[in-house]
Amino acid sequence: MGGDRLVGDFLTTLPGGTAAAVAFVMALMFVLGFILDTFEIIFIVLPVTAPVLLSMSDMSAVWLGVLVGVNLQTSFLTPPFGFALFYLRGVAPPVMRTEHIYRGVIPFIALQLIGIMIVALYPPLVEWLPRVVFGS
Repeated sequence: MGGDRLVGDFLTTLPGGTAAAVAFVMALMFVLGFILDTFEIIFIVLPVTAPVLLSMSDMSAVWLGVLVGVNLQTSFLTPPFGFALFYLRGVAPPVMRTEHIYRGVIPFIALQLIGIMIVALYPPLVEWLPRVVFGS
């Protein structure tokens, strides 16, 4: 019905080119991670956006996959619906309140976001190991 073409046209016409398109998709996936599960996001967002992103430049699929994985992992730690935080709440002692868990995860989220920025700005950091192992 043309939805993939519509998304492709939207991403390719964003001001800022490939960097803006990747940033938009990562922000969208981050926000969706607040309310959806990993596989739901991967099965809904990636089939529509990944081919467009990969065709926009010579970016590596490995780099994009690592960026998506770290992004989704980070979004599952963020309140209000941080799924990982609810799992922690289930095993924490009763004296530990949910507010303590939310406050305690903030520095880790900040470190994760810095890690995402490093991976986004320096793709060879992600690509060296597959290149060494698989020789391509």
